[in-house]
Amino acid sequence: MANAWFETVAEAQRRAKKQLPSSVYGALVAGSERGTTIDDNIGAFSELGFAPHVAGHKASRDLSTSVMGLDLSFPVMISPTGVQAVHPDGEVAVARAAANRGISMGLSSFASKPVEEVTAANPNTLYQMYWTGTREAMIQRMERARAAGAKGLIATLDWSFSNGRDWGSPSIPEKLDLKTMVKFAPNVLPHPAWLLRFAASRRLPDLTAPNLQPPGGEAPTFFGAYYEWMQTPPPSWDDVQWMREQWGGPFMLKGITRVDDARRAVDAGVTAISVSNHGGNNLDTTPATIRVLPSIVSAVGDQVEVVLDGGVRRGGDVAKAVALGARAVMIGRAYLWGLAANGQAGVENVLDILRGGLDSAVLGTGHASVHELGRDDLAIPVGFERTLGAGAEADGGVAGTGAVTSAGGDTGAGTTPPTRAPQKTSRTPSRTAKPLAKAEAEQG
Repeated sequence: MANAWFETVAEAQRRAKKQLPSSVYGALVAGSERGTTIDDNIGAFSELGFAPHVAGHKASRDLSTSVMGLDLSFPVMISPTGVQAVHPDGEVAVARAAANRGISMGLSSFASKPVEEVTAANPNTLYQMYWTGTREAMIQRMERARAAGAKGLIATLDWSFSNGRDWGSPSIPEKLDLKTMVKFAPNVLPHPAWLLRFAASRRLPDLTAPNLQPPGGEAPTFFGAYYEWMQTPPPSWDDVQWMREQWGGPFMLKGITRVDDARRAVDAGVTAISVSNHGGNNLDTTPATIRVLPSIVSAVGDQVEVVLDGGVRRGGDVAKAVALGARAVMIGRAYLWGLAANGQAGVENVLDILRGGLDSAVLGTGHASVHELGRDDLAIPVGFERTLGAGAEADGGVAGTGAVTSAGGDTGAGTTPPTRAPQKTSRTPSRTAKPLAKAEAEQG
């Protein structure tokens, strides 16, 4: 039997590509339009260098921290993602792996497993919600998550329903029946390991969102839930404050890339903000999150906890984010590759890789604690940082600009969108535009 252990996240991704049907793998890769942002999320970390010491290293290092009142053995959190059809154990396997490695679990409302099963596997679970449906429905979902033991709420509001990918979007069924299975057989049969996993579990992916199931009703299909989301008028800042007040506990606002939005989040009373561009799945040419992180940290100070989500593939990436002011990072695709490659053990493998790389970075920079990391530990190129938001200022940043240049030379300007009143949308969800396995976060 081949060795199931892998030494890098890149190898986990290669194995995931072999294991998964192309439609599922393509949904995890996701991205938007040209894919400039998803590439920049990852590539920007490589532009940052370390400034290591030659002697005086510490014999032991403390990597622990806390976010939203939850202790973390090292500054990594599981970002909420819908892992439909990746592995039969889905989010439960991820939650167990996170618990075994001493970190918190983020659970998407679009996930394949109910919140009750996930909190049983990891008590330090944060439940994630979109602004979708009626206020009454949202209150019911919050109450259900609270009753299940969720320790905090993550509100994700940065989605703008971008459609189209230059490399094509995977074909995705709304449900699995005999006709659908026959149609997708050529896509599935070349991946017997994936098929055998689900056969051994005696259940096929049902492609529903059980956490959006109304009392006394049935769980909506993934596309049904997505359609409701599209038809819900977008939230205002008053709505953000309402959601935070209804939850009444630790509350994270996910999707911040602008300084002015970060300040508004502070005014709304949030506990934490996630600097995130939805893993490059949202508006393409939005700058990498590591580029905008320093200006946001500078703007909010210690008023809220700041975490970074997007592009983390190595423990060194975690160290760089912490050095630039993040309390922790959130990962998405990285653990999904591990889940696809080897189930719960694969997720644990990914977390061990990140922890080991972080420890090496803390050691090499001469520190005894992850909290000692700072800008002096990095080689930061001139012009690396970006500051988004009217009137924003940041050291080393480019105020008011958000241009991202890809290898091909294309740029996209980060201009302020016009204010618009919430209104019903007439958009109809495409059967190919929305991923079956929705990678909401770029693994951090």
